[in-house]
Amino acid sequence: MNYKTVYTILNNDLKKIENELEYVLDAHSQLLKESSLHYLQAGGKRIRPVFVLLSAKFGNYNFQIVKDVAVSLELIHMASLIHDDVIDDAYTRRGRPTVKAKWDNKISMYTGDYILARALEIITSLNNVEAHKILSKTMVELSIGEIEQIRDKYNFDQTITNYFRRIKRKTALLIAASCQLGGIAADVPRDVHMKLAKFGYYAGMAFQIIDDILDFTSTEAKLGKPAGEDLLQGNITLPVLLAIKNPDVKSQIEKVNENMGTDELSAIIQLIKNTDAINKATQISDLYLQKADQVLKDLPANPTKKLLETMLKFIGKRNF
Repeated sequence: MNYKTVYTILNNDLKKIENELEYVLDAHSQLLKESSLHYLQAGGKRIRPVFVLLSAKFGNYNFQIVKDVAVSLELIHMASLIHDDVIDDAYTRRGRPTVKAKWDNKISMYTGDYILARALEIITSLNNVEAHKILSKTMVELSIGEIEQIRDKYNFDQTITNYFRRIKRKTALLIAASCQLGGIAADVPRDVHMKLAKFGYYAGMAFQIIDDILDFTSTEAKLGKPAGEDLLQGNITLPVLLAIKNPDVKSQIEKVNENMGTDELSAIIQLIKNTDAINKATQISDLYLQKADQVLKDLPANPTKKLLETMLKFIGKRNF
């Protein structure tokens, strides 16, 4: 089984979620509607809704309830990326101009805020205090992660621990919340939704590390943005932190700045690839995937476990 099989099994529900996303972003303001839908229409794997749906299958799966959780989590993710593009001064995402590129920073910020507000409005349908506490805490941590990324731009002396803390806040906790809230929406026992959260956390850590590896090993056509753009924008990721353990490599990487030319940046990317940093980063992502798989084994017997295992394999084998 590969990940496409998972998407085929969930196809009908994912289509309904896609339609719902478009419906909830149909703002009265024509400008807000256009800017919101512009990002939505760029597509994506909808990883968070997939994890919500799969996690809910461990309990009493009621699509009308689960749908609102899936839509809300995806909207929060979308809003964070629109805000990210302003912070990073990014002009392309998923092969399309960003909202800030097509309009401007102000429109981007208001669009992100609007999408975030809609997410919070939709999830009020979930009548569970613990679920709202989990989501609130996740959003606080996400915001802290964004601030930390701004603080640490071009900081080549930051620790790897600092990096792990940042990706936990920016990526892993939202995927953990997707799994946990999917379970809560389906009334699974507390010990089960706690395990689902742990599974999502480990899967989310691996997902972000591999994203950071792909920034160096993939192509602009596959990434939907220029290769090495994270480094150019001062976002210091795991491959960089591992590569700069070599003093000679570090002295070259420290020359990176936002005005650096393409040829010079390409040379530094190749320098990083010539070290063992990519292999070491991949090994670390594999360790997180193994931890996620171990948690999966501890979950109750359910056909959905095989689908979650397939999603782990998809995360681990994205095209380098």
